[in-house]
Amino acid sequence: MVDFYINLFSSIEFIKSYQSSIFIISVVLAGIPIFGFMAVNALVAVYVERKVSAFMQDRLGPMGHGVGLHAGKWGVLQTLADAIKLLTKEDIIPDSADKKLFLLAPCIIFIGSFVAFAGFPFNEFLVAADFNLGLFYILAMSSVGVIGIILAGYSSNNKWSLYGSMRSAAQIVSYEIPAALSLLPIVMLSGSLAFKDIVYAQTGTTFGILPNWFIFNNPFMIVAFWLFFIAGVAEVNRTPFDLPEAESELVAGWMTEYSGMRWAFFFLAEYANMFIVAGVATIGFLGGWLSPIPGYFDGNIWGVFWLVSKTSFLIFVMMWFRWTFPRLRTDQLMRMCWKFFLPGSFFVIIGVGLWDLIMR
Repeated sequence: MVDFYINLFSSIEFIKSYQSSIFIISVVLAGIPIFGFMAVNALVAVYVERKVSAFMQDRLGPMGHGVGLHAGKWGVLQTLADAIKLLTKEDIIPDSADKKLFLLAPCIIFIGSFVAFAGFPFNEFLVAADFNLGLFYILAMSSVGVIGIILAGYSSNNKWSLYGSMRSAAQIVSYEIPAALSLLPIVMLSGSLAFKDIVYAQTGTTFGILPNWFIFNNPFMIVAFWLFFIAGVAEVNRTPFDLPEAESELVAGWMTEYSGMRWAFFFLAEYANMFIVAGVATIGFLGGWLSPIPGYFDGNIWGVFWLVSKTSFLIFVMMWFRWTFPRLRTDQLMRMCWKFFLPGSFFVIIGVGLWDLIMR
């Protein structure tokens, strides 16, 4: 998309000499739909999570009742009302906080998620910036947020915030290793770090029936998928790995002192990260934008539909985890990473290589 705008403006005679300005304008124009998608994704995901949790707890969730101003039919406007409330709330900065870092932290967390979306493709052509190293780029940009979390905890001058940020830093840094290692088999099978090449490598069928997705054509890839997916859930601090913001222990963790729009930035980033983790799992293991019925329902529009549908299902699984499993202790969390996930990742890499060598 950035290349499209650059080529478009470069073809206009009276502005083509301002190359630096053209690049900045192109990046801004490409970023507007990304921000719009992040906002819509958060609104929809919060509403769905409320309804899913209500169903699992045998209650109704957001509903609109009676006459006058309410949340609309089935409560669909409840999340929008909450967003408006956050935009209009007072922005409170504690007197003892490091104000510059306190203001900077939400921006860093949001920017990390925002720039990660720039390299995420929704189909063969719909991507803000097409990178040859797309998978590596996503992994690198998803690591930026931990800097903002540490700054948020430190700058708040609050012991609960500091404890939460320390937990989050240890958790994210630890689980990044098995998450990255579990993606290496994808690179081994596709021979590329580009998302397009990874999806193209999954075209066709397996055994003449199943789609040729990596999760189907190599038994070790099933293990790799779950290793990456669970490690991704831990990286985005979702239950049962939500130790950095454990309400029963740390009030709200590193977000304790935040309010208003700055607090909303954290939620935007969290649901954006959920979409990115689920999206990378979809592209790497579930065929990306390819149809589950090879040869049918293909095309650019269908591609967006299949990718968003598969990604949404994985996000639903994350929500399912939240209301199914209890929160782990810190020692359990770290033991699972270093004693099980990390050796399991190496086992999967060796297994995928041997299986591909034998079956080739």
